[in-house]
Amino acid sequence: MITIVVDGKECRVEANTALLKALRASGVKIPSLCYHPALKKPIGACRLCVVEICPPGAPAKTALSCAVKTSDGLRVNTATDTVCEARKKAILQLLTLAPQSEILLKLASDYGIEIPFQPDGCIRCRLCERVCGEIVGAAALKLEKRDGRNYIVPVEGACIGCGTCANICPTRAIQIEDRESVRTIRIRNEIIGVHPLEQCAICGKRFATPRFLEYIHHRTLPHPDVKDHHHYCPSCAKLYLVKS
Repeated sequence: MITIVVDGKECRVEANTALLKALRASGVKIPSLCYHPALKKPIGACRLCVVEICPPGAPAKTALSCAVKTSDGLRVNTATDTVCEARKKAILQLLTLAPQSEILLKLASDYGIEIPFQPDGCIRCRLCERVCGEIVGAAALKLEKRDGRNYIVPVEGACIGCGTCANICPTRAIQIEDRESVRTIRIRNEIIGVHPLEQCAICGKRFATPRFLEYIHHRTLPHPDVKDHHHYCPSCAKLYLVKS
């Protein structure tokens, strides 16, 4: 065992071991996402574990604690202004790669980093808005500018509950949930629509909203139709049509 000085306090640690491992073993909290003690060689990819080190007889410098080996008399500072600025820079760089990461957003909050916008998973491709307006015809979504930034937002009362927007969304920013006979469609923390679900007349499965079924009925009125109208789920409809 050797002695190192961490933030002004002496600590007894194992010699020639990863400084990050030694610091954590001593109860010092150091952020890191790419380090694991089971792996032999660190790569320093996340750059979050930066600290300030001062070996005996050498000037202080910043270094990644995962890549530094412990040595007797090593002095370590874990929360200087230089260290905090380096960690903030690393967090912001990582957020450009994974802007929705809960871990990174928590780190950003811990270090007082102001994010210019709240990541919501939406890439503003407008597929949902276009398919709802041009194909479905409900026009339940629109593009709206808020605080200088465009957002896809719901048009109040226009959603028919078909779920096409959620199905076409390439990043799954729009979520559809069927629970206890109710369908809820939302984007971010905003509700697009909440609808009851109708039962299939054959199997009893909840499969579509009344507004959607009524909408389809009116959309298909101009077409010649000699069959009775029933509420069948897609699976039962196929079976019924085959047998008819």
